[in-house]
Amino acid sequence: MIATTEAQLLYQYCEQHSDSHSELLAALYRETQLKAMKPRMASGQLQGRILALISKLSRPTYIVEVGTYTGYATLCLAEGLASDGKLVTIEVNPELSYISQKYFDKSPWASQITATIGDALTELQKLPVGMDLVFIDAKKRDYQAYYDLIIDKVKPGGLILADNILWDGKVIDGSTDRTTEAIKAFNSYVHADPRVYNVILPLRDGVNILLKR
Repeated sequence: MIATTEAQLLYQYCEQHSDSHSELLAALYRETQLKAMKPRMASGQLQGRILALISKLSRPTYIVEVGTYTGYATLCLAEGLASDGKLVTIEVNPELSYISQKYFDKSPWASQITATIGDALTELQKLPVGMDLVFIDAKKRDYQAYYDLIIDKVKPGGLILADNILWDGKVIDGSTDRTTEAIKAFNSYVHADPRVYNVILPLRDGVNILLKR
């Protein structure tokens, strides 16, 4: 039997004593586990509830997501959308869009979600200013480039969330591969940027939360 660590038990406790995800999200998460490669890339219940709570607190009218995957985080972020709001999600890989679009169409926000297939470095340049909430969860080596493309388009008081910024602990274990170095450089870059306040939340693989000044 594989030993369950105290940290895993505490994480399970947090899930059990937090709001659960909807039946739609549960079905999406299950299908992701069955059909997608690297299903752990889906945000999951606890992180998803935190994303939904942040969105509900900020009541955004304009959300941008960089990296759709199967759309789990997309639907969590959509929970806080204003009634006249919109969410643009960008994914470079078209192979999983048959999953994400199916669940977008079933959701209450079907008419508010625009799913774009393309390179985020190109697609972000096309988007207008006025972003209220941005979630970055795509190619890790490009995080700083994504940030530079969106920071001036985010409203003062807007939020930028960057996922996987602890990278399985590699940011502190001496790893020097290109992805780890890129994430470390991003974390240092935004921490030194006077345009934002930031705090790293050690949830799952880490979320860097940035508030535009």
